[in-house]
Amino acid sequence: MIFNERMTAKMDSDFVVFLIGMRINHPLRVRRWYSVVSAMGRMLEELYANPDLGFVHHESGMGRTILQVQYWRSLNQLMSYAKARDSEHLPAWRAFNKTIAKDQTVGIWHETYVIKRGQHESIYQNMPPFGLGRVGELVPATGHRDTAMGRMDVKP
Repeated sequence: MIFNERMTAKMDSDFVVFLIGMRINHPLRVRRWYSVVSAMGRMLEELYANPDLGFVHHESGMGRTILQVQYWRSLNQLMSYAKARDSEHLPAWRAFNKTIAKDQTVGIWHETYVIKRGQHESIYQNMPPFGLGRVGELVPATGHRDTAMGRMDVKP
């Protein structure tokens, strides 16, 4: 469903935005970088199958640099997943460090942001539910939500 009207995402609690990605530095070394891509696929399957881990949703963009935006309920849940010995993440991280980290085939990165309730804003128009709009409640961007400052409840 595409919403023609201007919409914004309403969030009733704190949340975490986790940006993670990889950059393919040597595109012809498919055997080297494909393992990193496939490991992320296994992690996403695991996360969606186990909502109690705290993962909520993701969006991805692909090119030479692959970007994934993930939404988590809390920083503690994200960190617990990253360190869990029985998760897909730890073996993939170890394999990367053992086999690929030093040869420059693939660069990896991530950034983590803890967002306090009310300290975010979003706008969507002519869009289906996307990003934070799939995580929170989509509401019309009218009244006090008509401007970015209003959506963040900031007084001029």
